[in-house]
Amino acid sequence: MKRNQSYFYSALLITLAALTLLITGSPVLNWSVDANNQFPLGTIITWAGMIGLPATLYFGIRALRKPTPSFHKILSLLLRIAIVLGILWVPLSYVLAGNFSFSFSNKATFQGGQAAMRWFWRLSYGIPIMTLTILIFYWISLLFIKRR
Repeated sequence: MKRNQSYFYSALLITLAALTLLITGSPVLNWSVDANNQFPLGTIITWAGMIGLPATLYFGIRALRKPTPSFHKILSLLLRIAIVLGILWVPLSYVLAGNFSFSFSNKATFQGGQAAMRWFWRLSYGIPIMTLTILIFYWISLLFIKRR
């Protein structure tokens, strides 16, 4: 099996496992990683999914890894941005929430407050939406490429 295929299947497995655990609301998500009960396992699982989803596209579609048409180059750049955002999801979310459980309150300050919560949800929904939008635009571009 080629290296890219291994990466693809690994990323796909991570994405599907994270998605399954998140959709089912598994109790595993609440298990604590540290002794102080401040770092839930769900954070790591979600983080793996945030990286795994765009990585699945990257390793699964050669035209997005090594793009030739200029439109595919744009999609490839956006996909790489989604991967970087996925990697930075935990650090950025920690800066917004001030904790690793990513809980927010009605604080008057930005960190941990309602404004930070809105940015957290934009980031958290933005990465998968961006990735799926890239996939849809890639599929649409294939229709136009085949007609030429």
